[in-house]
Amino acid sequence: MDDALLDIAEVAQRSGLTPSALRFYEKKGLVAASGRNGLRRAYHPDALERLELITCARSAGFSIAEISRFIVAQPSDADLRVRMAVKADDLDEQIRRLTRLRDSLRHAAVCDYEPIVDCPDFKRAVGNVPEPAIPPGGCVR
Repeated sequence: MDDALLDIAEVAQRSGLTPSALRFYEKKGLVAASGRNGLRRAYHPDALERLELITCARSAGFSIAEISRFIVAQPSDADLRVRMAVKADDLDEQIRRLTRLRDSLRHAAVCDYEPIVDCPDFKRAVGNVPEPAIPPGGCVR
């Protein structure tokens, strides 16, 4: 085996994916084995970068089909560029929602309102509701 190639077990360990996930991604054309070490697949180290992209995209809600189209995209593919822009807008909204949730959880971690989920500050953080005047010292009760 070429010393530069990584065994499937090492790629799985370094990427955090299972060997079956690697084989699935290979079957779908998202990554390609560069050789064999006996009966085991071996990958070029660049496959780790591709797998990081795939993992990131999957965690952001991209389907395998969307990722497949994205990784072969050419600058001339106007339709795909439009879909990518729409997906970016969707991600912006998801980031806004997650930021509100993060802020509400941080507030809940120090809030003494009972129950915490009824705290106006918590509700405001989750729902992005405009803030009323809050008296000095914290939560509105």
